[in-house]
Amino acid sequence: MPAPHETPIPSPARVTAVLRILVLSTFVVLLNETIMVNAIPRLMREFEVTAAAAGWLSTAFMLTMAVVIPVTGWFLQRVTTRTAFSLAMALFLAGTALAAAAPAFPVLLVARVVQACGTAVMVPLLMTTLMTLVPPHERGRVMGNITLVISVAPALGPAVSGVLLQLGTWRLLFLAVLPIAGAMAIFGRRKLVNVGEPQAAPIDWLSVPLAAVGFGALVYGLSGLGAGNEAQAPVPPEVMTPAGAVLVGLFVWRQLALQRSSTPLLDLRTLTFRHFSVALGLMCLSFMALMGAFIVLPIYLQEVSGLTSLQTGLLLIPGGLTMGLLGPQVGKLYDRLGAPRLVVPGSVLTALSLGLFALTGEETSPWLVLALHVALSTGMAFVFTPLFTSGLSVLPPHLYPHGSAILGSLQQVAAAAGTALVISVMSGRAASAAADGADATSALATGIRWGFAVGAVLAALAVLVALLVRTPPTAQPPAAEPQEDEATTTDKAAHTST
Repeated sequence: MPAPHETPIPSPARVTAVLRILVLSTFVVLLNETIMVNAIPRLMREFEVTAAAAGWLSTAFMLTMAVVIPVTGWFLQRVTTRTAFSLAMALFLAGTALAAAAPAFPVLLVARVVQACGTAVMVPLLMTTLMTLVPPHERGRVMGNITLVISVAPALGPAVSGVLLQLGTWRLLFLAVLPIAGAMAIFGRRKLVNVGEPQAAPIDWLSVPLAAVGFGALVYGLSGLGAGNEAQAPVPPEVMTPAGAVLVGLFVWRQLALQRSSTPLLDLRTLTFRHFSVALGLMCLSFMALMGAFIVLPIYLQEVSGLTSLQTGLLLIPGGLTMGLLGPQVGKLYDRLGAPRLVVPGSVLTALSLGLFALTGEETSPWLVLALHVALSTGMAFVFTPLFTSGLSVLPPHLYPHGSAILGSLQQVAAAAGTALVISVMSGRAASAAADGADATSALATGIRWGFAVGAVLAALAVLVALLVRTPPTAQPPAAEPQEDEATTTDKAAHTST
């Protein structure tokens, strides 16, 4: 009988079918994440809400992800693959249907929260299943194919929403997704096979509220900092951010205590693997720089360059497609060259692209912005695929769900922190320029340049961390006299039958 963390591997055809179902379903879920970007002004008019209130349609989604993802490490070990998939798609479908029929803004907000709950389960499920089924020497290629889908979906969201909004009501954004998601749910439920056996791991009920309130308060606080509506917030972000940090600290302390005697909700022993910790640090810095830039770029294109929302979405598509199309090729290169030869040049290209963005102004051609965005996306393609693959590959199989959950949780925190930092600097410098006599457009352009400069500094720090990235050893038959190093420790943990 296999050990609890060992997984019977299905046939190659079954593996392909499982991954294809999960990838296509994740594509649908992630497409919805950005499909509302262009609908905010119309929703403000229809529901008569402020820009700050409408912004909660995005903030609530990110907040829910931050709250739910920490629990997925435990949840994915407790249930079968089909059960996790069914729950994720059921939540997503329920949220999408509710959003399409929403008679009032609060209902639409609740619908977005329900959708985010399904997304929070689907993404770690895909990553965990991939790491379980795919041999180490093929993970780069497979992760590259998944990067294509994950990158293209958010890139297509703004353009798809622009087209649908031209055709009719904002409800089309959900009505168009609903039948596709429904078909994927039915097909997936019929064809998906279970991967591994569920484990009856106990849950620490004190850890659940600590994770939910801690990560939720931290992301809420960071999202509110510099947003310009602190006075309207029920609890000031300056209070929520440190409170959330303290609660996350208590959550970490609780997990460390549980590791000695019981099963933690989120197993932090993943952080004892150097490859994983370095990849996690680089991912956080990269996401801070990337999300800050992605928030500022549409503002620049619409408010400074004067493009419409549809033109903005179309201009950003080539960069997303570049990142996606490069994914499979970068994955193959990872299998041949390893992580450092890809991650370091990618980090340098990212930092250079953001540095050049900091030089843009009112007269900058949109075509130059398009080229810089493609260059930025190329750099990130050479970072993320090798980073996720090398970071998770070093973990033993029973820690895959926890590693995926930690990556997902800190990804949300890093995105919120990067957004808060860049927006705060942008707003402050724009206000200073306006006080010095600049007109509104010039003042905003000045603030945006400073925002891009902050992203460039974060990306430069990421280059330093990228120099520490190493390719983890692939799983090979054990040597006659293995050396007692990190690779051997990892191999022993992953192959207890040796």
